[in-house]
Amino acid sequence: MVLLHSPLGTAADWGSLPHDLAERGAEVVVAEVTDDDRPPYASRYVARAALEIAAADPAGPLLLVASGAAGPLLPAIAAAQRAAHRAVAGYVLVDALVPQPGTPTRAELSAAQQHLDPPVRPPGFFTEPLPMTADWPDAPCGYLRTGDAYAHPARLAELRSWPVRHTAGRPLAEELLALAAEL
Repeated sequence: MVLLHSPLGTAADWGSLPHDLAERGAEVVVAEVTDDDRPPYASRYVARAALEIAAADPAGPLLLVASGAAGPLLPAIAAAQRAAHRAVAGYVLVDALVPQPGTPTRAELSAAQQHLDPPVRPPGFFTEPLPMTADWPDAPCGYLRTGDAYAHPARLAELRSWPVRHTAGRPLAEELLALAAEL
C-alpha cells in the first residue's frame, strides 16, 4: 500500500496511519514529496512519487492511496508505475478530488466538485494543466471520506459505482483496510 500525501501538505499529514496499518499487517510505503515547489508542480510531484516508490521497492501489486490534491494525480502516478513494470491492484482516494477527464486544472476540478483548497500555493499551482491518462482507471477504485468537506467528490465516486466508506468515528486504518478488501 502506497500512501500519497496531498501536494498541499506533507507525509506527516497521514499522522499515525502508516503505523496503524503496519500494526494490522499491511506493508506500507509513505511517499514523501517535498520538491514540487515550482512549475511544473504536478509533473514534479508525479516524478518524485515514482522515485519514492521505486526506492522502497514494495511487493506488488500496489494499492495507491491518495489524499486531497494528490487524487487528480493518481492516473499519472499509475502510468509511471506501469512504465516501471509495477502492477497497480487498485486506487483509494481519501478526502480527495476525483480525477476527471476534460478538467485539466486543479481550479477546474475544485469548481466542478464544489471544493476549494486554501490558497497556500502560487496561483499557477491551481491553474497549470494536470497530466491526464486516457486509460484510467485501469484497476478498481474506492473512496474513503473522513468528514463532510469532501461529500461532493464522494458522491461522484458513488455515481461511478465505486465503493465509498465514511469513517464516522471509526479508526481510519480499519476503514482503509476494509475498503481495500472490497476492491
